[in-house]
Amino acid sequence: MAAVGEVGGSKKRKREPSAAKGEPKSAQLKNAASKPAKLKTEGFKKQSKAFELKQGKPTKSGYEAAVQAKKEPKTPRERRLAAKEMAETRKKKRKPNYNLEKELASLWEKMRCYNVGKQARSKLVSEALHKMNGKFVEIAGSHVAARVLQTCVKYCTQEERDAVFEALRPQLLALSRKKYAVHLVKKLLDHGGKKQLEWFISSLHGHVTSLLRHSVGSAVIDYVFHLANGSQKQILLMEMYSTELQLFKDLTLTNSGRLVDIISKLGLQKSSVLQHMMSVIQPLLEKGIVDHSIIHKVLMEFFTIADKSSAADVIQQLLPLLVRESASAEESPHFSAPEMQKKMKIKNKNVKEPLLVRMIRTRDGLKICILCVKHASAKERKKVIKGIKGHVRKLSLDQLGSLLLVCVLSVVDDTKLVTKIVIRELQTMLKELVLDKNGRRTVLQLLHPQCSRYFAPEDLACLSLSVPSLSAQVEETEDSMEVGLEQCQNGEAPMTDNENSEVGRKSVQLDTGGKKDSFRRRYELMVESGLAEGLFETCTDNVGELLRSNFGKEVVYELAVGGSDSILQSFADRMDALHKAIASLAALPKTNESQEEHVLENFHSSRLIRKLVLDCPGFAATLWKMALDGKCDVWAQGHSCKVLLAFLESSVSEVKDLAKPELQPLMDHGVLKAPENRLVEKGG
Repeated sequence: MAAVGEVGGSKKRKREPSAAKGEPKSAQLKNAASKPAKLKTEGFKKQSKAFELKQGKPTKSGYEAAVQAKKEPKTPRERRLAAKEMAETRKKKRKPNYNLEKELASLWEKMRCYNVGKQARSKLVSEALHKMNGKFVEIAGSHVAARVLQTCVKYCTQEERDAVFEALRPQLLALSRKKYAVHLVKKLLDHGGKKQLEWFISSLHGHVTSLLRHSVGSAVIDYVFHLANGSQKQILLMEMYSTELQLFKDLTLTNSGRLVDIISKLGLQKSSVLQHMMSVIQPLLEKGIVDHSIIHKVLMEFFTIADKSSAADVIQQLLPLLVRESASAEESPHFSAPEMQKKMKIKNKNVKEPLLVRMIRTRDGLKICILCVKHASAKERKKVIKGIKGHVRKLSLDQLGSLLLVCVLSVVDDTKLVTKIVIRELQTMLKELVLDKNGRRTVLQLLHPQCSRYFAPEDLACLSLSVPSLSAQVEETEDSMEVGLEQCQNGEAPMTDNENSEVGRKSVQLDTGGKKDSFRRRYELMVESGLAEGLFETCTDNVGELLRSNFGKEVVYELAVGGSDSILQSFADRMDALHKAIASLAALPKTNESQEEHVLENFHSSRLIRKLVLDCPGFAATLWKMALDGKCDVWAQGHSCKVLLAFLESSVSEVKDLAKPELQPLMDHGVLKAPENRLVEKGG
């Protein structure tokens, strides 16, 4: 035992001499670690530099150090390749289907090209679907692979499309909430059959309100609402009206369309319906999800039954949302194959626009905007006007947006602000405005307010809308609206404040909504703003083009007669200049060499000139003296004969006497013939 201990002790004493006596133990360990270890394997003559250990670094085996030194990238190219390899390794760990996605992406680049043949694309689509078989749910949530599956659904056969739908059927509701899968769901519904759409709508029962509150899922509900027919839309809406309708599916099968009729037919309590609708609408308003058509429909139905406080509360929450700007990517239309190359060069940019501009894409959205403008305070109306700054041109040329501008011109009393923001932008595009079907209505509203010749009955109904509970006199409002709709359906112009009718005065007061006199507001916007001066100048310089236009001729007519209520009576000289410009075109000789059709023979211009002869004696006298006196036999045939007959049909005796000596002989000899349905006086 002592020998063993001695041996052990001798070994210990052999390692101790390297340390000085009295030196701290930590220093001894440091000195020991700094010395290189001896090679125990025989055959090594000398350590190479690669195997030398530097002071202060942990010990490694020589082989590992050599391999690391060999793999370390030195050149920039090697560093790039190493970084790429590392990124690939990380993606493989993070994405279980990474290799599959790479294969699908290569196939996608081939199948989506516009110059690929139909058979070649079909083979590529079938190959891609075969690779994705069994993994459709995982693929649907991928950023890249979901696009491949969308393209496959678009170009595959109906059998393959049905197979994809069946594979995803149990997960469609869950996929409707995912950022990338939502586009696949919409593609399946768009290209699917009627039975598949019907099944999906039935599966939405009980989930409509929750999906509408979801920032992604709300887009699916709105898309389905566009694809659905009338009864299917009613099923989606009924769930948002009452808790009973949400729980019991059979109650949603009623054929009633209006909420008031549904309440009376099913015996629902109005207070409970109102409370449930407020619980549905409130979260949507808080999140700002109000630009979908189904929500517009629900809001309009809500206003029909809402009490004064509830309606005012919803409008107060809507007004800040309408003027709030948000980035929204404009949806590009579906391009055909030859246009795909051009589409790839165009970059879709995010456009900041207020919610109000997006809401007017639907008629119900327009109605909500009109109600908000009408029932807002003067301060809130100013915010709305400032919110549409820079978007006036887009609104004026839009079918529904032009009606919103008409409402603004008819309601807002701050004419200086309206002139600064709306009128000034309209003045920069007067010719385009006058020639456009929708743009002309903003000008015609100031010249002849709410004329049934320029506004359809449904447009007049939109402009006359009001929330019943917020109106001062509900019964008078309903009576005036019914009278206005009756007149529109009969083709008559709605009554104005000039007519001696109590109902007519109330109707106009309801339509304007402001405190200022309607004529005074029109005069400030049309005359004092300088808009009338610019219109006269534009129409005089382009009179030939406007006369031959189906839409521009109406603005020319209103300017030539001085507008409604003689609002342009201070522009007598401008009106005479316009009369002479029209008459000078009519005085041009009739030739077949001219490329443009003569104004007396053109379909649109001849009817406008005839109408001016009947309604404006001053123009009739100017036209006769400058263009028709002694030349009636030339214009006795074709469309121009209607202009000549208008002189004999005029209710003004001076106009009739002016043309009768020359026209009567033509009538007697049968050169000038009146239509059978038109009576012309031949006697004195």
